[in-house]
Amino acid sequence: MKVVIVGGGIGGLATAAAFHRQGWEVEILERAAEFTEVGAGLTIQPNGLRALDLLGVGEVRRIGRVVDPPSGIRAENGTWLIRNDIGALKERFGQWVTVHRAELIALLLAELPADTLHSGAEVRQVHPDGTVEHTAGTTSGDLVVGSDGLRSVTRRSLWPAGPEPRYAGYTTWRFLAENRTVAQSVETWGSGARFGQVPMPGGRVYCYAMANAPAGSRMGAADLRDRLRRWHDPIPALLDAVVDESVLQHDTYELPALPSFVTGRVALLGDAAHAMTPNLGQGACQALEDAATLVEHVTALGIAEGLAAYDRARRARTRMVVRRSRQAGAPAHWTNPVLTALRDAALPLIPGAVFGRSITPAYAWPDRTDSRKPQ
Repeated sequence: MKVVIVGGGIGGLATAAAFHRQGWEVEILERAAEFTEVGAGLTIQPNGLRALDLLGVGEVRRIGRVVDPPSGIRAENGTWLIRNDIGALKERFGQWVTVHRAELIALLLAELPADTLHSGAEVRQVHPDGTVEHTAGTTSGDLVVGSDGLRSVTRRSLWPAGPEPRYAGYTTWRFLAENRTVAQSVETWGSGARFGQVPMPGGRVYCYAMANAPAGSRMGAADLRDRLRRWHDPIPALLDAVVDESVLQHDTYELPALPSFVTGRVALLGDAAHAMTPNLGQGACQALEDAATLVEHVTALGIAEGLAAYDRARRARTRMVVRRSRQAGAPAHWTNPVLTALRDAALPLIPGAVFGRSITPAYAWPDRTDSRKPQ
């Protein structure tokens, strides 16, 4: 049996590694000139770690840093708006791990033979019978997995009338602050903007910022420093530690729900199927869940039944995560002074358990009735 993977990011490589372990022939088509990841830090939450265990790539704990769950949310003056019960989250769900995206890609690549990797192969068209046309020729597989991201050629080939990605109204910056340390993962909310800090291995801090802006706006590190210079410590110091050229900026999109993730011998996975805002940090984790679910069902049931089972399993869950992610971040982008003042006054009054119930369903995978066990 042969699987063709369109896209060599985290989800695609994890899927490829798992099928390779099952004895499948694997071919990965990546349009970039090399297999790498343009990015900064990544928090792999408990559900993502369980998916990696199922995929046989649990060694991510070795290259990453085990960290506490997010501590909560602060106002720009440092006042706590929400305090998470870290102990309860750890007891219920397990570990959180931070890792550099490039190091996770390297770990996944090490699971695959070099002859499975084809870089510089830009896919032009994907057909439901498993045929893939690309710049290096034509490839066919018993199964095709479209893991080619937000602007997926696979999705556009097979769902030409499907919805287009929708701009969320804000842009996102990601970067690493070198030679800095923070004790906690914390997010800070202001008016139409927010900032997050996450401990990383090697004396680094993964930082991200989001701000309301028209699509296509481009602002550098200097603009961020100016905008956030009066926010609480250590935000100004973290921004001062950033190499300006290393700051990555991307507009924030989500994908409206598709009627199916499957057609013929082709399945969509990750952002190609359900791109979401980064407010819950679940983008990569959901792609890993997709990969584990797809490999399990296809291996157990065969291609036709396995794809149908994958589609049933993943669409409802990912729709829930997309929706909760959108809702979780929305109040941070309010700009009306009255609304933001009410937000900052009301959030500390909400019991932590109530807030927790709104976000923890993302971590709860597989659920207690799921028979899957980490390998």
